[in-house]
Amino acid sequence: MTIVSEPDLLILGSGSTAFAAALHAAELGKTALLTEERTIGGTCANRGCLPSKNLIEAARLVHEAAHPRYPGLTPLRMPASWSELLEQKDVLVQAYRWERYEHLLHEIAGLGLVRGRAQLLSPHEVVVTGPDGARRLRGQQLLIATGSRPVVPALPGLEKVPFLTSDLLSSADDPWQTSLRQQPRSLVILGAGAIALELGQLFVRLGTQVTLLTRGAQLLPGVEPELAWTLAGLLEAEGLQLRTRVQVQRVAPGVRGVAVTFQWGGQRETLEVEQLLVATGRRPNTDGLGLERAGIVLEADGAVQVDRTLRTSVPHIWAAGDVIGWAWGNQFATPVGAADGRLAAHNALSGEPPRPVDHRVIPRCIFTDPPLAMVGLTDAQAQQEGLACACQVLPLNLVPRAGAIHRTQGLVKMVVERASRRVLGVSLLGESAGEVIHEAAMALRFGATLEDFTELIHVYPTMAEALKLVALSFTRDVRLLSCCAS
Repeated sequence: MTIVSEPDLLILGSGSTAFAAALHAAELGKTALLTEERTIGGTCANRGCLPSKNLIEAARLVHEAAHPRYPGLTPLRMPASWSELLEQKDVLVQAYRWERYEHLLHEIAGLGLVRGRAQLLSPHEVVVTGPDGARRLRGQQLLIATGSRPVVPALPGLEKVPFLTSDLLSSADDPWQTSLRQQPRSLVILGAGAIALELGQLFVRLGTQVTLLTRGAQLLPGVEPELAWTLAGLLEAEGLQLRTRVQVQRVAPGVRGVAVTFQWGGQRETLEVEQLLVATGRRPNTDGLGLERAGIVLEADGAVQVDRTLRTSVPHIWAAGDVIGWAWGNQFATPVGAADGRLAAHNALSGEPPRPVDHRVIPRCIFTDPPLAMVGLTDAQAQQEGLACACQVLPLNLVPRAGAIHRTQGLVKMVVERASRRVLGVSLLGESAGEVIHEAAMALRFGATLEDFTELIHVYPTMAEALKLVALSFTRDVRLLSCCAS
């Protein structure tokens, strides 16, 4: 690996956004140098997507064994070793990090990495302070791709108790993290988003008593309410204790670990648990980078301000990924950051006119069981944009595949513009939702109408047929159809 002291593209960060940019720089015949204070690979590979989905699937196997869906199958109580599960997860993470990140630095010409904390000294200069001292770097073009971190709320007493964030699934070799090496017998989760629900169900299925507290009226703000309510009921049926409209007042050391005091339903309660997990959102990593010395403008929430081409207020400095917040419809998601990192590198280095970001069609998935996936606009969002729309909700017990495999829990909802019959959004709670949603995403990308969904022949029986059925339900009673939704 050759370190280029003055690369064509100097990148702050080494996660999916940063690497996508660096790889595209190499494709363009340019040099790229990344900096990293923590573990190479960023949140997704080390602390987020990869380790969490690995353990979520393990917990699903345990749950399925204990609760078989088919009459005639005998329930099996499968012992689960948390320590062994973490060991295999760490092996997986380390292998993935080598194959998808570290290995590339050795195999692709023009890429380099400097370890340490990066700070801008001027619009072109960065100092990286690491274990071997400080190193001064200069870049022709710069990209800020430092990602995000969990929000730590201003909660009285939080500074006096040990608590976890979504980074609890970090690899054991990450010295910056305090990971959960022993499974707690009891856990309180603050939050109601994807991370809170995914980890909450994971721990419940492995035998932890979990209580989730949120100040909102429903789980998953911004998700279609019918699907959020249905998912809440399914999680409660598994034993996850959900309390909405809660005002957490303080936390303190307790006999069992942490005491959480909150107001709920007019009553004041204190709940003592072994562990507290704070999952109240994420915020851009921009503090301490010296961005003000380069003249980079930040938004009120700390996100880097960018135009539609991902250019900052400084012409040769770009930003992409979680660090730009919600700008231009951005999502805090690995594939979005990777796509934007590549675009930012192209705009910075190709010599072509800068291209704008396109965040119109971003499929998303929450990996609960059943999973909840969505793309496009919700009913409420369409109305906020002034679109005259119609909606249909279809229970999955009308989908033949769901009935055949005894997985009828869930709903699919479609939002359609009345005049054009163009499909504006699809949300799906149910088996294989994270896979099926890509059909809807491709359809939205090309402006599909209801008829495009109803006239497409689907394999029978599949969960994707739910999209055809919900489209048909705008004009027909789908309960009166024969097989194959025709």
